[in-house]
Amino acid sequence: MGVPKRKRGKQRNRQRRATQKLTAPKLVKCTQCHAFTVSHRVCPECGYYKGTEVVAK
Repeated sequence: MGVPKRKRGKQRNRQRRATQKLTAPKLVKCTQCHAFTVSHRVCPECGYYKGTEVVAK
């Protein structure tokens, strides 16, 4: 039966998780004001999303 003999230490788990590097979010240009924004989010500069005004600025 596959049962672990000992508990894995915290340091070993943290070292394993630290190898998965985080990446920066991809930036796209807004279609209205051409400012760089995170995709699938409302533009913080002009308040538009997919060509329609969502937040009045």
